[in-house]
Amino acid sequence: MGPLCFCLTVHKLLSSLKSQLAFGFLDDFTLGGSLSSVSGDIDLIATEGARLGLHLNAGKCELWSHQRHSLPISLSRFLVIDTPDLSLLGAPIFEGQGLDHALDSCCQTLSAALDKLSDIGVHDALTLLRASFSAPKVMHLLRCSPCVDHPGLTVFDNLLRAGISRITNTDLSDMQWLQASLPVREGGLGMRSVSLLATSAFLASAASTLHIQDQILIGCSGDIIPFVSEFTDRWTTLSNLPALQAPESFRQAAWDEPLIQVDKACLVNSFSDHASLARLHAASAQHSGDWLHALPISSCGLRLDDEAVRVAVGFRLGVNLCVPHTCPCGSQVGSRGLHGLSCRLAHGRQARHHALNDLLWRALSSAGVPSTKEPVGLLRSDGKRPDGLTLIPWSAGKAVTWDVTVIHCLADSYIDSYHSPGDAAELAAERNIEKYASMPAAYIFQPIAFETMGAVNSSGISFLRAVGRRLSEVNGDRRATEFLFQRLSVSLQRYNAVAFRGSFEIFPDPD
Repeated sequence: MGPLCFCLTVHKLLSSLKSQLAFGFLDDFTLGGSLSSVSGDIDLIATEGARLGLHLNAGKCELWSHQRHSLPISLSRFLVIDTPDLSLLGAPIFEGQGLDHALDSCCQTLSAALDKLSDIGVHDALTLLRASFSAPKVMHLLRCSPCVDHPGLTVFDNLLRAGISRITNTDLSDMQWLQASLPVREGGLGMRSVSLLATSAFLASAASTLHIQDQILIGCSGDIIPFVSEFTDRWTTLSNLPALQAPESFRQAAWDEPLIQVDKACLVNSFSDHASLARLHAASAQHSGDWLHALPISSCGLRLDDEAVRVAVGFRLGVNLCVPHTCPCGSQVGSRGLHGLSCRLAHGRQARHHALNDLLWRALSSAGVPSTKEPVGLLRSDGKRPDGLTLIPWSAGKAVTWDVTVIHCLADSYIDSYHSPGDAAELAAERNIEKYASMPAAYIFQPIAFETMGAVNSSGISFLRAVGRRLSEVNGDRRATEFLFQRLSVSLQRYNAVAFRGSFEIFPDPD
C-alpha cells in the first residue's frame, strides 16, 4: 500500500503543473517544456511539496537544456546532463555515450556474477543465470533504449556463452550456442541471446505503450517514437513477414516467435546427419526440458549433481562429453557418450525404471488413489506383470494398470525414423499396448513411455496430468502437475548420468 498512498498524496500536485510534459513515477518527476514553465513548476514543487513533508533534493535532480547559461535559481543547482547521457528511469534515451556506459555496466555485472556462479553447484548456477543474470538483467534496456545492433550486446552474448561453457564444463560451438540460446520449448537452454531479443523487445514496448505516450506528449509534434520504423523494417526483413498490428503487436512473444523459428531453421540447415536432427526433435518435445525449470531443492529430490547437469546439457546440445574409449561391454563409445544409454550391461537403467515407477506410485498415493506395484493376479501367458495397479476405480468404474518404459531415442535403430518430437515414445507405447493386449477387460491399461531426452507419449502425458489434477485437489497447489513432471524429468536425467558413467572401465581400488 505504500507506493499507492504516496502516489495519491502527490497526484494533486503533479496535476497542477503547467509544463507541456509533466508525469511522475512514484517520487521521480519528469518535466519538459519552456525554461520559464519548467522553472515555475520547480518552484511550485518545492513550495507545495514542503507542505506535504516532501523536500526537493536539488543535488539529485538532472537538467537537460539547450540553454546552459543564465539559468533560473531554481534550476542552477541541478546537474546538467549532455544529450548523449540523457536517460529516463535508468534507460538511456539516445544512442551514444550513455547507452554505451549502460551496456558496459551490464557486461561488468554479468562478468562478476559468472565469477561467483562458478563457485556454487552447477544446477543452482544454471538456474540463476537463466532466470536472473542473463537476458532478464538487460530487458529494461532492450525495451526502453535503441539497443539493436549495439556492439555491447555482442559482448554480453559472448560473456554469456563463455559463462555457460565455464559453468557446465562444456565447449560450445557456434551452432551449439545457437541452440542453447533458443527457448527450452524449442530445444534450447533458455539462455536467450540479447542481440536477437533486442528488436522484438523494443518493438513490443513501443507498440504497447503508444497510448500512454500519446497522453504524455499531447500537443507535441513529430515522430514521438524514434527508431520504430527502422527496427520494424529490420524485423520484416529477418522474419519475411509483414509488421504486426495491434493488439498482437503489444506482445513481445508475438514479435519474438518468428525470429526464433528463423534461428531454429538455421540450426536445422547446419546439420549434416540424421542424428543431429533427431536430437533437436527430441530436445524440443513437450516436457523434455522440464528438468531445466525445476528449482534445485535437495529435500524435494530436484537437485542434480554437477556431473549430471553436464551430461544432461551435453546430450541436449550434442556436446562432446568424453574421449572416445571402449566400454566394459566391448563396444566403442563415441565422444558424445551416448552408448551408455543403450549399453547391454544396462548400467543404471534398472534403477532408472524403478525410480520413475516409484515417483508415479507415490504421486498416486498422495492424490488419494491407493495403488500397488507389480500387482499379482494380472499375469500374462509369459508371466510378466505391469508396473502398477490402482486399487480403486480410476475411470468408468475400472481400475487402471500402468507400465513404465524408457527408450533411448537416439539409438541407431530409431534415428532414421525419428521425424517429429516424441516419435520414439509413441512407438514404445504402442509396443507396450501390444505386449499387454491380453489384459482383462476389467482394467484400463496405460503405457507411460519416456524417451531418454525426456519426452513422454501423448496418452502418458494425459494420464500424468490427470494425476496432477488430483494432487491439486488434495493439496491445493495449482502447480502440482508441473512439479510432478519436473520430478520425473530430474530423475530421468539423474540416471542418464549414471548410465553414461557406466561406459567407463571401473578400476579396482589400489588398496
